[in-house]
Amino acid sequence: MVSNERRKELLQEYAERPAQTGIFAVRNSKTGEVWVGASRNIDTQQNGLWVRLKNKMLINKDVQDSWNKHGEAKFSYSILERVTETDPYILERTLPDRANVWRTQLKAGAIKGI
Repeated sequence: MVSNERRKELLQEYAERPAQTGIFAVRNSKTGEVWVGASRNIDTQQNGLWVRLKNKMLINKDVQDSWNKHGEAKFSYSILERVTETDPYILERTLPDRANVWRTQLKAGAIKGI
């Protein structure tokens, strides 16, 4: 069992870690549909997407419709690529390009990240 002091240290370390930028995929295992997006924080991206999907608030109508029809159990989230670049101007060009490469490779649709 972890002591309270160690637990606080671990939580602090987690809170202070830098956000991971990259490319992610959302898949529907029932239909085989795949959507690819880019995010400035791919480690927490799934939580935001799932909350919006559960509340029927995702702006991607095709993803929301598929979720509504097939349910959460058929959906998965995976990180496809971590991007280590930190310059925001380079990221602004790199992320969409990398997401498009993955969309082409996976024959995927687009999904908006956070």
